[in-house]
Amino acid sequence: QVQLVESGGGLVQPGGSLRLPCAASGIIFSIYAMGWYRQAPGKQRELVAVITSDGSTNYADSVKGRFTISRDNAKNTVYLQMNSLKPEDTAVYYCNAAFKAGFSFWGQGTQVTVSS
Repeated sequence: QVQLVESGGGLVQPGGSLRLPCAASGIIFSIYAMGWYRQAPGKQRELVAVITSDGSTNYADSVKGRFTISRDNAKNTVYLQMNSLKPEDTAVYYCNAAFKAGFSFWGQGTQVTVSS
């Protein structure tokens, strides 16, 4: 059974930082591309950052220079370090594991709220 479990969300003031871990089980973690997505109320889910199996990364323009995605294959965990948070970063953040068609899995999400 595949499980992706996000944690680390919460309420933070503008300019603050959060680190979101996503722990995976039930997959061969090292061969999967891992991504973070987010969905704000009334909006579509959007890609935030992705890291491939070989460590290449890609970011949404809105988070470049502020967010960093990384992975620890020994711990089957992907991280999203979020710095200089803005109110518009408020959303539910979801972890995704993707290998090829038919092999894509989602976590349950973790709420991030940026507010003073």
